[in-house]
Order: sequence, then structure tokens, then C-alpha cells
Amino acid sequence: MAEKHVPLKDLRNIGIIAHIDAGKTTTTEGILYRTGINHKIGEVRGAGGDSATTDWMAQEKERGITITSAAVTCFWKGHKINIIDTPGHIDFTAEVERSLRVLDGAVTIFDGKMGVEAQSETVWRQANKYGVPRICFINKINQTGGDFYKSLQSIHNRLSKNALPVHLPIGFEKDINGLVDLVAMKAYTYGDYTDKQLVEGEIPADMLDKCKNARSLLVEAAVEADDELFERFLEQGEESITIDELKSALRKRVLAGDFYLVSGGDGRGVIVEKLLDIMTDYLPSPLDVDAIWGSNPKTGDEVSRKPDEKEPMAGLAFKIATDPFVGKLIFVRVYSGKLTAGSYVLNTTTGEKERVGRIVRMHADKREEIDSVSAGDIAAVVGLKGTFTGHTLTDPAHPIALESITFPDPPVSIAVEPKTKADQEKMGIALQRLAEEDPTFRVHTDDETGQTIMSGMGELHLDILIDRMKREFNVEANIGEPQVAFRESIKGTSEVQGKHAKQSGGRGQYGDVWIRFEPNEPGKGFEFFDAIKGGVVPQEYRKPVEQGVRETLDGGVIAGYPVVDIKATLYDGSYHDVDSSELAFKLAGHLATREGIRAAKPILLEPVMKVEVTTPEEFMGDIIGDLNSRRGRIDAMEDLMGGAKLIKAFVPLASMFGYTGDIRSMSQGRAASTMELANYEEVPPNVAQEIIEKRASK
Repeated sequence: MAEKHVPLKDLRNIGIIAHIDAGKTTTTEGILYRTGINHKIGEVRGAGGDSATTDWMAQEKERGITITSAAVTCFWKGHKINIIDTPGHIDFTAEVERSLRVLDGAVTIFDGKMGVEAQSETVWRQANKYGVPRICFINKINQTGGDFYKSLQSIHNRLSKNALPVHLPIGFEKDINGLVDLVAMKAYTYGDYTDKQLVEGEIPADMLDKCKNARSLLVEAAVEADDELFERFLEQGEESITIDELKSALRKRVLAGDFYLVSGGDGRGVIVEKLLDIMTDYLPSPLDVDAIWGSNPKTGDEVSRKPDEKEPMAGLAFKIATDPFVGKLIFVRVYSGKLTAGSYVLNTTTGEKERVGRIVRMHADKREEIDSVSAGDIAAVVGLKGTFTGHTLTDPAHPIALESITFPDPPVSIAVEPKTKADQEKMGIALQRLAEEDPTFRVHTDDETGQTIMSGMGELHLDILIDRMKREFNVEANIGEPQVAFRESIKGTSEVQGKHAKQSGGRGQYGDVWIRFEPNEPGKGFEFFDAIKGGVVPQEYRKPVEQGVRETLDGGVIAGYPVVDIKATLYDGSYHDVDSSELAFKLAGHLATREGIRAAKPILLEPVMKVEVTTPEEFMGDIIGDLNSRRGRIDAMEDLMGGAKLIKAFVPLASMFGYTGDIRSMSQGRAASTMELANYEEVPPNVAQEIIEKRASK
């Protein structure tokens, strides 16, 4: 099926990012309605209405939250826009992470009644990490308590001073009926937000001074991007800069990634047309993004690909989804060349060749078949069996391996077992499919108990996965209590001998090593160093020693939890000409590790969560007291808009199960919390002893 061809300069790959409930999905709906993709606006919350286009999963409709990133394509004034509506809930942060990895620009949405919220900061940091230029949209300013200027102030206080309005609202709260465009210095008004079009007119007299001042700040910031404009501005003033020059200079500043234009309004309404204008005017096209760099998998040399159809094909798979009608869909961002249906591609991550079956343009859960997808664009591919999130797909004759996407280890686990024999096989298939889709969901079997353990980013994450298992795969399962993913490490240093020597008639077994164990930097994981001088341990036996160490660390030493952040240096040993073997040295590595960890002041580590609670002032004392009782450390307290308070704390995950329900009952349902993994910290000795004893009794 042929589709409109749009020049690369007019293509936009944009993510919608925000805190939960700020109105990302509603704004996306408004955009789809205004660009003619939808004939009416779906509801995100509440009973009865059609659900939003991008919230198409049953769990999303029921809970009124976005879980997966949905991709939609629309057209606006000659531009083609691929939009990804990402989740706001912290448990689905990986969805935001992998979307930002492949997007060129983003729209950050804020709730105008709340300003910057906890998760707003998290998505902002993620966008900074990937260098994604963005614009800001303050939503819901037409509702009671909505305030554009206070929200803008909270952006300045908590995110960046370099955020300037490009539009100012006309009116306040429910009386808002339009905005002033500070670049064109025109007013755009409506009678009702559902109006078909905006009416262009003159700026209201009582706003003129405020608009002139705001425009002067905008011009001053813009001319910094261009020396010639800057000089002219100093000599001849603001009037010497034309509208086109101002737009071009502002665009340069936004593309640099450290300057943000701010708009505001009702995400459902006609005002979204002005948001679409600034998305197309100021956010990057694939041509504005530097060539992407990767390595040649054969030679290891650095190679680059430009966003050009004539270059060899290179793309990154950034999301897997299971479609009930076509099976596994792989979302691919094509960076260079052209991906064509029916062609063969090389997956440089696995080294396997795969055939591209069909290519579809996704509209949330609806599909439109296309023949090919070109440089700079995003589409979904059907028929790739061995390709997963973070894999690179390339032209087999010109391979390149792009940097993959890294995800944190999930901190929460639960045991799950099928209710009946019939559920057993189905559960295996369901868990495999769900793990393919979601890189932060892991499944393994506990060697000691034989139980199947599911691990995820939080209680809600696991809850949704179990719900999906039940609905999509008809699997009934019994679920255990949530468990914490503890880790082990060391505080001291030890030097130990691991000697495996057996003589049992005929050829014996002999492996002898000396290994130094010492702490590594937090988050560095396990590192193995070979410091053998001469040939006291032959080269071919050193890898088996590392293997023995690694396997022992994975299984834990003091309580059966994986050992992390540790350096092991093999520095001495001996071998026997006849009796030494790879197995003997692997066992020697195992023995040295068990003894070495025990001798190096072993400790238990636990995941500590960064918890943020928003609460009315009258419940603050109770909430702080409760956090302290959970072994929490209060980090900071801030005043928020509307008289609310923000409490920031660090609390061990083990104390936080069921917290959402507890905080509701403590505050008559008026406080809300978010939490994300901050780091791993040492468990206090008395608590550690309890955990080790409990683990041993199992």
C-alpha cells in the first residue's frame, strides 16, 4: 500500500512524556482528533466513554493508566509525525527509556494544577540522558487550581531556568479562552475548547505589557544562538529581528537540548493545534540529529550511518509487542537506508540472518500494511523470530552494531505456580512471551525449591503481568508473597588459596590457585583480573578459574543471593603436567571463592527506594512518622502548588510492600506516592541476621 511521501526534513519522531495523570494520553487523543486520524476523542478515565486510542490494552482501559508505549502516525501541515505515548507510572519506566532511545524530540506534559511532580523529574532526567530536545506543555490550566505561571515557576525551580513561554494563556482557570503567540504577537481564541478552529485576533489590551516583556526575554534568549543576530540585536534592538529569524534562532536553541519552549492549555481542545505548530516548528527532524555511530562487528572499527536512503540499511529494534492477529511485532527505528518487506537482514546482536515478512504502520492497535520504511522513520515488522529489544538490524553486506539499550535489574520477585496441569504448559509459553516483550521482566526457576520466580520493577508491574497472563493466555495461577531481590557483597579484602587435588587411581585431578578478593565500586558488578606472572597457571586454565568464581558468585555464599560489586584477581597458583584439567581449575576457583568471600567481611545488600509522597499538610506528621517506622531516611521536604507538601525519602523496599493502600488510609485517600529504585545499601546487621536465618530455614 502506498502512503504519502514526506521529505525527511518534515518528519518528526516525538515522544509524549510526563508524570502519571498529567494528561499525556488525553493530549495524544486531542492531537489525533485535530489531525483527522480520529473522528471523536476517546476518554482515558471514567465509565461509559470510548477509551483512548493509545490505551488499547484491557488493563489500561480499566485502570486509566498507560502501560505500554503506543505508536501512532499523523500528518499536520505537510509534516508527518510519529508519536509515541509513553507510560507515566514509575514501574513502567523502561517503556519510557527505550522510547527516548529512538526518538528525536519530546513533548513534556505537566499537570497545571500540580506543576512538576516526582515522575516529571524522572522522565526529564531520562530525556537528558539521551540528549532529547523537548518542548513543554502545561495541561489542565483551565481547571480549578490550574495555574500556568505557578507551573512555569515549578519548572524553573526543579528542572531548568532555561524554560521560556512561547505562548501565554488568555484568561484564568475556567475562563481561559485562548492564547497569545509571542513569536507572531497574535491572539488565538475560541468560544469552547471543542470549537473547530481558532480565531486569530489582536492581543487583549490588559495583556499587552506582559506579552511584550515575555517576548523580549524570548528574543534575548534566541539571539544567543546566532552571532550576527546578536550583534544586530545589540545595535538596532528587538524590532530588527524578523519573525522567521526569531523562529530559526529559537529552533537552534531548542535543538541544542538545553533550552525549552513552554505552551499551555487544555490537551483535549482546539488549542492543541498551536502545540502541533510548535512541535513541527521547533522539534528536530531526523536530519537535525547527528549521524549514528556503531561498530563493525567483524573488525571492531567505529562506523557511522547518516539518515539517508542511499546509505546501507541500519535500524534498532526498540520494542516487542504481541498482536492477537499477526503475532510478534518488532518496532524498528530505521536510521539509514531502507527496510523492505520480503528482504533479508542481519541481526548483528545475534549474528543471525532473518527475513522481514511484512511491514506495518501502527496506529495504536490498528495496522496499515506498507512496502518499506526509510531512513528516519519508525514502523513495526512482522516475521522476525530471533530479534528482541536493543538488537541491531542491518544490511548483511554492510554490518554495523549500534549501542544497545540497558535496563535496570528488577528489584521485586514473586513465586508463581499453575493451578492445574493444563495451566502448566500454557504458563511457560505465556511467561516466555511476556519476557520477550518486556526487558525489565525476568523469569527463572529457583534451584532449591523448584518454584517459578517472576521478577519486575514493582508490585503494579507484576500485578499487570499476572493479569495479562490470565486474560491473554488463559492461565490460572497461584501467586506467592512479593519478595525482595537481596544481593551479597564484601567490605574487606582477602587472599585465599583454592586447591582441588584428588588421587583416585590412574589420572588424578589437580588445580591450585591464589585469588585476591576486594570490593568494587557500587554498580560496577563483578570484574576478574589475571595477574599471573610466568606460567604458574597456564593460559588455558585461567578462563575456567574465572568461570568457577563467576558461577559461585551467582549462587551466593552467605545467604544464596548473587554476589555483586566485587573484584577477583588471580595472582598465583600451581599445576601438574598430567593431572591438571579445566574442570580441576574451575573447582579450585569455586573453593577459593567460597572461602574468600567469607573471609572478606561479607554483607547483605538490599534495594533502597527513592520515595516521594505528595500530601496535604495536615497528614504530613503521620506520613513522616510512618516512613521512619519503615527504616526510612527523610531526605527533603518542599512546598508544592495548592498548599500540598512533598516529602522525599529513601526507604528499603522490604518495608514498602502494600504502601499505596496504607498511605490512602492514613490520608483519607488524599496523599499519593511514587517510588523508584535508588541504589543497593548494606542491610543493618540485626536485620541481615534475620534474613539469613529465614533463608536457611527454607
